[in-house]
Amino acid sequence: MATITAAMVKELRVKSGAGMMDCKTALNENDGDIDAAIDWLRTKGLATAAKKSGRIASEGLVGIAVDGTKGALVEVNSETDFVARNEQFQGMVTDISTLALEADGDNDALSNMSYPGSDKNVEEYVTAMIATIGENMSLRRTAAVSVDEGVVSAYIHNQIAPGVGKIGVLVGLKSSGDQDKLNNIGKQVAMHIAATNPLALRQDELSADIVEREKAVLMEQARDSGKPENIIEKMIEGRMRKYFEEVVLLSQTFVIDGENTVEKALKLAEKDVGAPIEIVKFVRIELGEGIEKKEEDFAAEVASVASGS
Repeated sequence: MATITAAMVKELRVKSGAGMMDCKTALNENDGDIDAAIDWLRTKGLATAAKKSGRIASEGLVGIAVDGTKGALVEVNSETDFVARNEQFQGMVTDISTLALEADGDNDALSNMSYPGSDKNVEEYVTAMIATIGENMSLRRTAAVSVDEGVVSAYIHNQIAPGVGKIGVLVGLKSSGDQDKLNNIGKQVAMHIAATNPLALRQDELSADIVEREKAVLMEQARDSGKPENIIEKMIEGRMRKYFEEVVLLSQTFVIDGENTVEKALKLAEKDVGAPIEIVKFVRIELGEGIEKKEEDFAAEVASVASGS
Protein backbone atom coordinates (compact mmCIF):
# COMPACT_ATOMS: atom_id res chain seq x y z
CA MET A 1 0.00 0.00 0.00
CA ALA A 2 1.25 3.50 -0.89
CA THR A 3 2.43 5.77 1.88
CA ILE A 4 -0.04 8.63 2.29
CA THR A 5 1.81 11.89 2.94
CA ALA A 6 0.53 15.19 4.28
CA ALA A 7 1.34 16.77 0.90
CA MET A 8 -0.93 14.27 -0.86
CA VAL A 9 -3.75 14.93 1.56
CA LYS A 10 -3.34 18.69 1.08
CA GLU A 11 -3.35 18.33 -2.73
CA LEU A 12 -6.53 16.26 -2.67
CA ARG A 13 -8.15 18.66 -0.27
CA VAL A 14 -7.42 21.61 -2.57
CA LYS A 15 -8.69 19.75 -5.63
CA SER A 16 -11.81 18.29 -4.04
CA GLY A 17 -12.82 20.75 -1.34
CA ALA A 18 -13.45 17.82 0.97
CA GLY A 19 -12.37 17.63 4.62
CA MET A 20 -8.88 16.55 5.65
CA MET A 21 -9.90 13.27 7.22
CA ASP A 22 -12.15 12.43 4.26
CA CYS A 23 -9.22 13.09 1.91
CA LYS A 24 -6.95 10.85 3.93
CA THR A 25 -9.54 8.06 3.90
CA ALA A 26 -10.05 8.45 0.15
CA LEU A 27 -6.32 8.16 -0.51
CA ASN A 28 -6.04 5.09 1.69
CA GLU A 29 -9.00 3.51 -0.10
CA ASN A 30 -7.42 4.17 -3.49
CA ASP A 31 -3.75 3.40 -2.81
CA GLY A 32 -2.69 7.02 -3.05
CA ASP A 33 -4.18 7.64 -6.52
CA ILE A 34 -5.36 11.29 -6.49
CA ASP A 35 -7.75 10.99 -9.45
CA ALA A 36 -9.29 7.77 -8.13
CA ALA A 37 -9.60 9.40 -4.68
CA ILE A 38 -11.49 12.35 -6.21
CA ASP A 39 -13.91 9.93 -7.88
CA TRP A 40 -14.31 8.08 -4.57
CA LEU A 41 -15.12 11.34 -2.79
CA ARG A 42 -17.62 12.24 -5.49
CA THR A 43 -19.44 8.94 -5.07
CA LYS A 44 -19.66 9.66 -1.36
CA GLY A 45 -21.01 13.15 -2.03
CA LEU A 46 -17.97 14.73 -0.38
CA ALA A 47 -16.35 16.48 -3.34
CA THR A 48 -19.31 18.57 -4.44
CA ALA A 49 -18.09 21.36 -2.20
CA ALA A 50 -15.24 22.05 -4.62
CA LYS A 51 -17.65 23.24 -7.31
CA LYS A 52 -19.24 25.67 -4.90
CA SER A 53 -16.14 27.02 -3.18
CA GLY A 54 -15.68 29.84 -5.70
CA ARG A 55 -19.10 31.35 -5.15
CA ILE A 56 -19.45 34.53 -3.13
CA ALA A 57 -20.90 33.84 0.30
CA SER A 58 -22.05 37.14 1.81
CA GLU A 59 -25.22 35.99 3.55
CA GLY A 60 -25.44 33.69 6.58
CA LEU A 61 -25.58 34.40 10.28
CA VAL A 62 -23.76 36.00 13.18
CA GLY A 63 -23.77 33.79 16.26
CA ILE A 64 -23.23 34.86 19.86
CA ALA A 65 -22.45 33.01 23.09
CA VAL A 66 -21.87 34.26 26.64
CA ASP A 67 -20.64 32.31 29.63
CA GLY A 68 -20.20 34.37 32.79
CA THR A 69 -17.48 36.95 32.22
CA LYS A 70 -16.64 35.72 28.73
CA GLY A 71 -18.42 36.18 25.40
CA ALA A 72 -17.76 35.25 21.77
CA LEU A 73 -19.07 36.18 18.34
CA VAL A 74 -18.75 34.32 15.04
CA GLU A 75 -19.74 35.07 11.47
CA VAL A 76 -20.57 32.07 9.30
CA ASN A 77 -21.37 32.92 5.70
CA SER A 78 -23.60 31.28 3.12
CA GLU A 79 -24.62 32.32 -0.39
CA THR A 80 -28.28 33.03 0.31
CA ASP A 81 -30.49 34.20 3.14
CA PHE A 82 -32.62 31.12 2.47
CA VAL A 83 -29.87 28.91 3.90
CA ALA A 84 -29.59 31.20 6.93
CA ARG A 85 -33.17 30.20 7.73
CA ASN A 86 -32.29 26.51 7.58
CA GLU A 87 -32.45 25.03 11.11
CA GLN A 88 -29.48 22.77 10.40
CA PHE A 89 -27.35 25.78 9.44
CA GLN A 90 -28.57 27.72 12.48
CA GLY A 91 -27.64 24.80 14.72
CA MET A 92 -24.14 24.71 13.24
CA VAL A 93 -23.65 28.45 13.84
CA THR A 94 -24.85 28.04 17.44
CA ASP A 95 -22.42 25.15 18.02
CA ILE A 96 -19.52 27.10 16.53
CA SER A 97 -20.27 30.21 18.60
CA THR A 98 -20.25 28.08 21.76
CA LEU A 99 -16.87 26.61 20.79
CA ALA A 100 -15.62 30.14 20.12
CA LEU A 101 -15.76 30.86 23.86
CA GLU A 102 -12.57 28.84 24.16
CA ALA A 103 -10.90 30.21 21.00
CA ASP A 104 -10.49 33.70 22.47
CA GLY A 105 -10.94 35.42 19.11
CA ASP A 106 -8.48 33.16 17.22
CA ASN A 107 -10.14 32.06 13.98
CA ASP A 108 -7.49 29.46 13.14
CA ALA A 109 -7.79 27.90 16.57
CA LEU A 110 -11.57 27.80 16.24
CA SER A 111 -11.36 26.22 12.77
CA ASN A 112 -9.22 23.41 14.16
CA MET A 113 -11.40 22.64 17.19
CA SER A 114 -13.29 19.36 17.23
CA TYR A 115 -16.90 19.84 16.17
CA PRO A 116 -19.26 18.34 18.81
CA GLY A 117 -20.70 14.92 18.00
CA SER A 118 -18.47 14.57 14.96
CA ASP A 119 -15.10 13.13 13.95
CA LYS A 120 -14.33 16.37 12.08
CA ASN A 121 -12.91 19.70 13.14
CA VAL A 122 -14.95 22.87 12.59
CA GLU A 123 -13.44 23.64 9.18
CA GLU A 124 -14.04 20.10 7.94
CA TYR A 125 -17.58 20.08 9.30
CA VAL A 126 -18.42 23.34 7.49
CA THR A 127 -16.99 21.85 4.28
CA ALA A 128 -19.14 18.75 4.72
CA MET A 129 -22.18 20.98 5.21
CA ILE A 130 -21.51 22.55 1.81
CA ALA A 131 -22.20 19.16 0.25
CA THR A 132 -25.23 18.57 2.47
CA ILE A 133 -26.93 21.95 2.03
CA GLY A 134 -25.70 22.73 -1.46
CA GLU A 135 -24.21 26.20 -1.04
CA ASN A 136 -20.77 27.60 -0.43
CA MET A 137 -20.29 28.58 3.21
CA SER A 138 -17.40 29.49 5.46
CA LEU A 139 -16.42 30.46 8.97
CA ARG A 140 -15.28 34.00 8.25
CA ARG A 141 -14.28 35.44 11.61
CA THR A 142 -14.62 35.35 15.36
CA ALA A 143 -14.12 37.83 18.21
CA ALA A 144 -14.17 37.63 21.98
CA VAL A 145 -14.59 39.85 25.03
CA SER A 146 -13.81 38.99 28.65
CA VAL A 147 -13.57 40.82 31.97
CA ASP A 148 -11.95 39.92 35.27
CA GLU A 149 -14.81 41.40 37.26
CA GLY A 150 -18.22 42.47 36.02
CA VAL A 151 -20.28 41.24 33.06
CA VAL A 152 -20.13 40.66 29.32
CA SER A 153 -23.43 41.83 27.84
CA ALA A 154 -24.70 40.71 24.46
CA TYR A 155 -27.17 41.84 21.82
CA ILE A 156 -28.26 40.26 18.53
CA HIS A 157 -30.03 42.44 15.99
CA ASN A 158 -32.49 40.90 13.51
CA GLN A 159 -32.48 37.69 15.52
CA ILE A 160 -34.03 34.81 13.58
CA ALA A 161 -33.35 32.13 16.21
CA PRO A 162 -31.93 32.23 19.76
CA GLY A 163 -28.38 33.60 19.62
CA VAL A 164 -28.18 34.05 15.84
CA GLY A 165 -28.98 37.06 13.66
CA LYS A 166 -27.50 39.72 11.38
CA ILE A 167 -25.55 41.95 13.79
CA GLY A 168 -23.92 40.81 17.01
CA VAL A 169 -22.46 42.99 19.78
CA LEU A 170 -20.54 42.17 22.94
CA VAL A 171 -19.71 44.72 25.65
CA GLY A 172 -17.41 44.04 28.57
CA LEU A 173 -18.28 46.09 31.68
CA LYS A 174 -15.90 46.13 34.64
CA SER A 175 -17.66 46.73 37.95
CA SER A 176 -18.15 45.24 41.40
CA GLY A 177 -21.75 46.43 41.48
CA ASP A 178 -25.07 44.58 41.15
CA GLN A 179 -24.56 42.14 38.28
CA ASP A 180 -28.16 42.09 37.04
CA LYS A 181 -28.41 45.87 36.95
CA LEU A 182 -24.98 46.04 35.35
CA ASN A 183 -26.08 43.61 32.64
CA ASN A 184 -29.18 45.72 31.97
CA ILE A 185 -27.13 48.82 31.22
CA GLY A 186 -24.67 46.65 29.28
CA LYS A 187 -27.45 45.41 26.99
CA GLN A 188 -28.57 48.98 26.38
CA VAL A 189 -25.02 49.97 25.43
CA ALA A 190 -24.80 46.91 23.16
CA MET A 191 -28.02 47.98 21.41
CA HIS A 192 -26.56 51.48 21.03
CA ILE A 193 -23.41 50.02 19.43
CA ALA A 194 -25.47 47.92 17.03
CA ALA A 195 -27.24 51.09 15.87
CA THR A 196 -24.30 53.52 15.70
CA ASN A 197 -21.30 51.31 14.80
CA PRO A 198 -18.64 53.35 16.65
CA LEU A 199 -15.06 53.10 15.40
CA ALA A 200 -13.39 53.17 18.82
CA LEU A 201 -14.10 53.25 22.53
CA ARG A 202 -12.06 56.40 23.19
CA GLN A 203 -10.69 59.15 20.95
CA ASP A 204 -7.06 58.13 21.51
CA GLU A 205 -7.88 54.60 20.30
CA LEU A 206 -8.90 55.79 16.83
CA SER A 207 -6.53 54.84 14.04
CA ALA A 208 -4.18 57.72 13.21
CA ASP A 209 -4.72 57.03 9.51
CA ILE A 210 -8.50 57.39 9.86
CA VAL A 211 -8.13 60.65 11.78
CA GLU A 212 -5.69 62.12 9.24
CA ARG A 213 -7.86 61.07 6.31
CA GLU A 214 -10.92 62.73 7.85
CA LYS A 215 -8.95 65.86 8.66
CA ALA A 216 -7.63 66.04 5.07
CA VAL A 217 -11.15 65.80 3.65
CA LEU A 218 -12.45 68.50 5.99
CA MET A 219 -9.46 70.72 5.23
CA GLU A 220 -10.12 70.48 1.50
CA GLN A 221 -13.77 71.32 2.01
CA ALA A 222 -12.91 74.28 4.23
CA ARG A 223 -10.38 75.70 1.78
CA ASP A 224 -12.99 75.61 -0.97
CA SER A 225 -14.88 78.19 1.06
CA GLY A 226 -12.14 80.73 0.37
CA LYS A 227 -11.84 81.73 4.02
CA PRO A 228 -8.48 82.76 5.59
CA GLU A 229 -6.22 80.06 7.07
CA ASN A 230 -6.77 81.16 10.68
CA ILE A 231 -10.55 80.81 10.21
CA ILE A 232 -10.07 77.46 8.46
CA GLU A 233 -8.09 76.16 11.45
CA LYS A 234 -10.97 77.00 13.80
CA MET A 235 -13.45 75.43 11.38
CA ILE A 236 -11.42 72.21 11.31
CA GLU A 237 -11.22 72.10 15.12
CA GLY A 238 -15.00 72.32 15.38
CA ARG A 239 -15.68 69.81 12.64
CA MET A 240 -13.18 67.28 14.04
CA ARG A 241 -14.78 67.65 17.46
CA LYS A 242 -18.15 66.85 15.88
CA TYR A 243 -16.57 63.91 14.03
CA PHE A 244 -15.23 62.43 17.27
CA GLU A 245 -18.67 62.79 18.83
CA GLU A 246 -20.07 60.73 15.95
CA VAL A 247 -17.54 57.86 15.88
CA VAL A 248 -16.16 57.50 19.44
CA LEU A 249 -18.42 55.37 21.64
CA LEU A 250 -18.02 57.23 24.93
CA SER A 251 -18.59 60.58 23.15
CA GLN A 252 -21.68 59.51 21.20
CA THR A 253 -25.17 60.59 22.25
CA PHE A 254 -26.76 57.58 23.94
CA VAL A 255 -29.58 56.43 21.65
CA ILE A 256 -31.55 55.05 24.60
CA ASP A 257 -32.18 58.48 26.17
CA GLY A 258 -31.19 60.79 23.29
CA GLU A 259 -29.67 63.34 25.68
CA ASN A 260 -26.57 62.17 27.50
CA THR A 261 -23.32 60.87 26.05
CA VAL A 262 -22.65 57.17 26.60
CA GLU A 263 -19.96 58.13 29.11
CA LYS A 264 -22.40 60.26 31.12
CA ALA A 265 -25.14 57.61 30.89
CA LEU A 266 -22.77 55.10 32.47
CA LYS A 267 -21.88 57.59 35.19
CA LEU A 268 -25.57 58.06 35.98
CA ALA A 269 -26.07 54.28 36.05
CA GLU A 270 -23.36 53.86 38.68
CA LYS A 271 -25.75 55.02 41.41
CA ASP A 272 -28.22 52.27 40.56
CA VAL A 273 -25.51 49.61 40.10
CA GLY A 274 -23.77 50.61 43.32
CA ALA A 275 -20.22 50.88 41.99
CA PRO A 276 -18.11 52.54 39.25
CA ILE A 277 -18.60 51.19 35.72
CA GLU A 278 -15.93 50.96 33.03
CA ILE A 279 -16.30 49.68 29.48
CA VAL A 280 -13.28 47.43 29.01
CA LYS A 281 -13.92 46.43 25.42
CA PHE A 282 -16.64 46.09 22.81
CA VAL A 283 -16.89 44.19 19.52
CA ARG A 284 -19.48 44.44 16.79
CA ILE A 285 -19.84 42.03 13.87
CA GLU A 286 -22.24 42.79 11.06
CA LEU A 287 -23.06 40.07 8.56
CA GLY A 288 -21.33 40.47 5.21
CA GLU A 289 -19.46 43.60 6.27
CA GLY A 290 -16.64 44.28 3.81
CA ILE A 291 -17.52 41.42 1.46
CA GLU A 292 -17.76 42.45 -2.17
CA LYS A 293 -21.19 41.22 -3.19
CA LYS A 294 -21.83 40.10 -6.74
CA GLU A 295 -24.35 42.34 -8.46
CA GLU A 296 -26.86 40.23 -10.36
CA ASP A 297 -28.54 41.62 -13.49
CA PHE A 298 -31.78 39.66 -13.27
CA ALA A 299 -33.20 41.06 -16.53
CA ALA A 300 -30.03 40.08 -18.43
CA GLU A 301 -30.12 36.62 -16.86
CA VAL A 302 -33.73 36.07 -17.98
CA ALA A 303 -32.92 37.33 -21.46
CA SER A 304 -29.96 34.98 -21.65
CA VAL A 305 -32.05 31.98 -20.65
CA ALA A 306 -34.80 32.94 -23.10
CA SER A 307 -32.31 33.22 -25.97
CA GLY A 308 -30.68 29.95 -25.06
CA SER A 309 -27.24 31.51 -24.73
